[in-house]
Amino acid sequence: MNRHARPGLDRALAVSRELLAAAAVADMRAIERLDADRLRLLQSLRPQRDSFGAGDWMVLKEISELNDRALGLMEHHRRALERSLDMAAVGRRAVAAYCDTRP
Repeated sequence: MNRHARPGLDRALAVSRELLAAAAVADMRAIERLDADRLRLLQSLRPQRDSFGAGDWMVLKEISELNDRALGLMEHHRRALERSLDMAAVGRRAVAAYCDTRP
């Protein structure tokens, strides 16, 4: 295990966990900030990747899995918002249709 890479990976893992929590509540500002922070951390570790040990690769795998879960949550929130917008559009069309029928 590369002792220089490990603290950066541990921080990227912690940020990934925070990002997942932000995705659970659809906090897009936090998601954007945390994703940028994590990207900077991971990019800073790139030159050291050839010396990563098995533990480092396991942390990267966990980061990837957390990222997949966060993306799934954000997709779920996006679809829920789209459904809400669709229902609002249906309501607006109904109001427009019925407003012409008033005496």
